[in-house]
Amino acid sequence: MFDYLKNPVFEQTREGIRRFIAEELMPMEHELALGSEDAWPKEVLQRVWRRSAELGFYASCLPPALGGKGFSVLEQCALKADLAASGSALAPHVLGDLGGPPRVGNMLKYATPQQLARYFEPVIRGEKSTCFALTEPQSGSDAQSITTTAVQDGDELVINGVKHYISGAPFADFAIVMCVTDASATPPAITAVLVDLDLPGVTVSQRYVPMSGQHIDADIEFVNVRVPSANVFGGLGNGFKLGMSRINVNRLLHCPTMLGLATSAYEASLDYARTRRQFGAPIARFQAIQHMLADMASALWACESMIAQTAMLADAGGDLRMKAAACKLFVSERCFEIADKAVQIHGNVGVTRHHPIEQTFRKLRMFRIFTGTSEIQRNTIARAILDTAGASA
Repeated sequence: MFDYLKNPVFEQTREGIRRFIAEELMPMEHELALGSEDAWPKEVLQRVWRRSAELGFYASCLPPALGGKGFSVLEQCALKADLAASGSALAPHVLGDLGGPPRVGNMLKYATPQQLARYFEPVIRGEKSTCFALTEPQSGSDAQSITTTAVQDGDELVINGVKHYISGAPFADFAIVMCVTDASATPPAITAVLVDLDLPGVTVSQRYVPMSGQHIDADIEFVNVRVPSANVFGGLGNGFKLGMSRINVNRLLHCPTMLGLATSAYEASLDYARTRRQFGAPIARFQAIQHMLADMASALWACESMIAQTAMLADAGGDLRMKAAACKLFVSERCFEIADKAVQIHGNVGVTRHHPIEQTFRKLRMFRIFTGTSEIQRNTIARAILDTAGASA
C-alpha cells in the first residue's frame, strides 16, 4: 500500500515501525498472552507509548517544532494502513491513535503555553493520554444537542453531565470535554474544557464492549467537577468550531485503518484460496472464488486511490468537507464488503469466534458508524454538492 512514497525520512520511519512491531510488540503480546479483545493494563500501554516516543515514532506526524517529523497527511495514511494490516493488538498505540498525538495534533494551535506544558507536551512525549469527549447518551450525530454544562463560579467552572462511548477514555489521563456554557444562545454556546480524569466527581466506567471486542471505550460522568477557568481550550463558545475543525481530517484518517484491515483480510483469503483443497484442487481454481478475489483487489485499489487523492487535497489545504465524507462513506462500505467476501472464502473458519477474519469482519462493520454514520456522510455530501450546484446556477 502507498509503495510510491519515497521520502527517505519517511521510508526509514516506516521500516523502523515494521521492525518495532515484529521485534518488540509481537513478542510482548505473546509473552503477556493478551490480544486485541483483552483489556490491556495501562502500565503496558504506557511502555508502548514511551518506547515509541523514544524511537521517534510516536509524534512523527506532528511538525518538527513540536518534536515530530512533519509527515504529510498522505504519509500518515500510509503508516496507519501498515499498522492496521500488521495484525498486532498494540499497533494502534504506536502512533497514539487512541489517546496520543493524533488526537490533539491539529488542535494544538489553540492551546495556551500553560496548557501545552501541562497537558499536551506530556501527550507528545508518551507520558499522558487524552480523549475527546463529545458524544452523550442522547446526543450522537447531532453534536449541538449536548447537555453537559460548564457553569462559571468565580475563577472556576463547575461541570455536570455524562459523556458516552468515548474512545480512549479507559486509559486517558485527561479529556477534552465539550460543554454548554450558554444555553440561552441559539444555537447553545459550546466550549471545550480540559478536565483531569482523577478529579473529585469524575467517574470513568466501562459498562460495555463494542462488537470488535476491544476495551477502548467508556462513559465519563461529571458531578460538580470543578476546574480552573484557565482550562478553557480554544476560547469560550468556540468548542463546536474546534470540534468540527478536527472531524474532516479524522474522517479521512479512519480510512487507511479500514484499508489496512481489509488488505490483511484479502491477503489471508488469497493464501487460503491457494492452500485450501476441495474436490482434489485448491479452491482458487473455482471461478466463484476467483471473482470474489478480483472484486476484493479492485475495491482495495479504488479505496487506496481515493484515500491518496483526499490526503493530497488535505496537504494542499483544500476544503475536505465533501471529499472526506465521500472517502469515509466509500471506504467503510467497500472494506466491509471485502471482509464479507473474506468470510465467504474461508467458510466455517471465517465464522469461527476470534479467528482473524471473523475479528476483522466485526471491526470493519463498526467503521460504518464511527465518526458519523454512512447516512450522515451522505447528508454531508449532498449538502456540499447541492451548495456547489446552487452557487454555479
